[in-house]
Amino acid sequence: MEAPECPVCLQSFDGESTVPRVLACGHTACEECLTNLPKKFPDTIRCPACTVLVKFPPQGPSALPKNIDLLRLFPSISQIKLEPGRNCKKAVEFVTRSWSDDFYATWKDRILVHDAVSVEIRESESSDFASASLLCGSLRDDLKVSLLRVASFEHDDCDSVLKYSYVQRMISCLWGMREEERDELDAIISVKQRGVSKVFGLWGDLKNGVLYLVGEKLTGFLLEEFDSLTEDDTSRLAIIGMQICEALLNLHKEGLMTGCLSVSCVKFDEFENAYVDLIELIETGRNVYQIIVEETRSFSKPIGASEMGLILVGLLQKGIFLSSEMLLELLKERNMLIKNASSKSLVSYNSDVWPVCFLVLKIRLGKRFTEELIESVNCVGAKGCEEGIEDLLGLYTGITEKVSLESELQGKFKTMVKILRQCCCLDPQARPVLTDLWKCIRELVVKPRFNSMSGLHRTIYGKRKEFCLARSELCRLVEVESKELDEELPGMNTGDETEEGKVDIDFARRLLEGKVKSKDMRGHQDSVTGLAVGGGFLFSSSYDRTIHIWSLKDFSHVHTFKGHQDKVMALIHIEGTDPVCVSGDGGGGIFIWSTTFPLKEQPLRKWYEPKDWRYTGIHALAYSEYGHVYTGSGDNTIKAWSLQDGNLVCTLSGHKSVVSTLVVVNGVLYSGSWDGTIRLWSLSDHSLLTVLGEETPGIVRSILSLAADDQTLVAAYQNGDIQIWRDDTLMNSMQIQSGAILSIAVNGKWLFTGGWDKTINVQELSGDEISVDCTHVGSIPGSSVITSLLYWEGKLFAGFADKTIKVYYCGH
Repeated sequence: MEAPECPVCLQSFDGESTVPRVLACGHTACEECLTNLPKKFPDTIRCPACTVLVKFPPQGPSALPKNIDLLRLFPSISQIKLEPGRNCKKAVEFVTRSWSDDFYATWKDRILVHDAVSVEIRESESSDFASASLLCGSLRDDLKVSLLRVASFEHDDCDSVLKYSYVQRMISCLWGMREEERDELDAIISVKQRGVSKVFGLWGDLKNGVLYLVGEKLTGFLLEEFDSLTEDDTSRLAIIGMQICEALLNLHKEGLMTGCLSVSCVKFDEFENAYVDLIELIETGRNVYQIIVEETRSFSKPIGASEMGLILVGLLQKGIFLSSEMLLELLKERNMLIKNASSKSLVSYNSDVWPVCFLVLKIRLGKRFTEELIESVNCVGAKGCEEGIEDLLGLYTGITEKVSLESELQGKFKTMVKILRQCCCLDPQARPVLTDLWKCIRELVVKPRFNSMSGLHRTIYGKRKEFCLARSELCRLVEVESKELDEELPGMNTGDETEEGKVDIDFARRLLEGKVKSKDMRGHQDSVTGLAVGGGFLFSSSYDRTIHIWSLKDFSHVHTFKGHQDKVMALIHIEGTDPVCVSGDGGGGIFIWSTTFPLKEQPLRKWYEPKDWRYTGIHALAYSEYGHVYTGSGDNTIKAWSLQDGNLVCTLSGHKSVVSTLVVVNGVLYSGSWDGTIRLWSLSDHSLLTVLGEETPGIVRSILSLAADDQTLVAAYQNGDIQIWRDDTLMNSMQIQSGAILSIAVNGKWLFTGGWDKTINVQELSGDEISVDCTHVGSIPGSSVITSLLYWEGKLFAGFADKTIKVYYCGH
């Protein structure tokens, strides 16, 4: 045998430098480690082996007995050492989810609360509201916002009794999206750059099942104001052009290329500063994609100049400017180009120079600029072209050559003709960079004092993975005339997957392996008061003075225990060689029932605590491995009884009101009371270890229920609050229900609460030794007050005041 060692420092016991000392729980640790263990409460420590709170002498570890037998008899070490995972039982999940805690943490703060946004619906739009891609709305502070549709989810999980929370449904919707789509959303929401409109986050319309991207809505462009610009308006136009360039340069810092621009993408604040609207940029990209899909649906492959002319006309009619390489890439993705088209992508940051140039010209020249371009397209297209790449690019060349810059740009604008011509170059690498265009426009306003602006020529290092908005996945989340697209894009899945152009996320399938269903168990004649599981049965107590036994296989009624003369208030089941059920009633009666077959109607034995008309009998029950049954009573005391013969072992006093709930875990008895405190008692000698909840004197909130799992303790209060304790330290406190919480159940990360508001709330616990978060997962509406809850093996049992018991489980 290996020499026994301390469970803390792992040093072998030798009786001299490493002296084994025995704790009250029976485990052993060395003197030095016991001295250094943290002492959260006076004269108590937590055993490093079993984590039970035990008494620790004021004199220190030397006052504890030395484990002489351990030093002599090495084989007995197996009885002293804690076996890892000895009693650990893998928790069965109530509902399953696919996403990780990190995924939830990343997205939860990007979801706007449901009542933060109100949508403005004009009467003409009401019929198309659910399918509209872009809507208007406002935040609670009356700030106007734009709403861009990015995903869909089920309107309501009507097949499930568990109604998932708003945030959970939005997280599920996000998880159902493709990773590329989420990455793009992440990049867009994270943009915080000057000259770019704000994006506030995501918002879900639960009525119509639509997830929206919410952004700042600024004042739009009125082109009529620019139809008659004079020489005196040069500065105004130049400032707008500079601000557009600056906004795009700031987007480049975030790794975003626009790929296209339209007049609708430029907005103004109250000081007439120009902004680039991110929401409108995506909507413009969707318009580009929609036009290409519609125009190419009936085309044969490959397309020629005449077909491309139709696409260009469609874009220009919507005021959209798209560089040649951008259009060629989009056509290439749909396999609409000639066979010898290069597979290399030419799209780069310089692809934004072309649309900026044409947008500036559009602002300067007004409506006639678009008319000239459309006329040029029609003229070039009418001549016809072969299906060579040079002829397709020649269409763009013909358009730009017909733009009469020299005759249109006079006076101060004449200095811009050269650089604007260069910006129209078909080769992206031959175009001037965006900073050169900015400098040229700036010179219309002010001459720079210094010829060198070295900062403008620094290489842009994107903070994120680069992507082009016009080619983004978010621009393809649209329906084209409510029809399915004829073809899938390269790389898209086919078969049973969602059709391209549609967003159809099956929320419930993503969140669960099945639906949360329920089954009723009826038989009681009055309100259900307690639930317990053991020996393959469910036990339920009631005000009708009976205890019903139900099969856990098919939830059918098996047997009824009768004998109580008062309302049965509490119930527990004790496993062992001779398993029993223990019940307590309002008259102080304690009944012991055998749960081995054949089941009998009468108890094995019974006894009563001292009767006093001033008090209300037994309110809570618990059991310890020492063979003691504990009762929480209306006389403000806790009594320990011998299970074997019913003798009173001792009475624990200290609470100032009814002891309403009891829990035994890790060698500690926790008692909750209407006086608002939780008392911790040692199971070995019944001494008081500490009192929790005395930190707020003058504020009394009655504790109605306690639940514990491992090192987590949860207390429920009459005002709808819960408090979460871990290692006897308060970690979180919050109100989760509008009325009194009568019962709670906790298992691993799942927390269930129910009470006067007739709703079972499902919470998920997460965190570490520093903090604990409680996330609302969903709720289960009930028809009556919830009086008792029990979680077992992935099933949630609930007792109601209307005499029924329901079991909730994940069905398929």
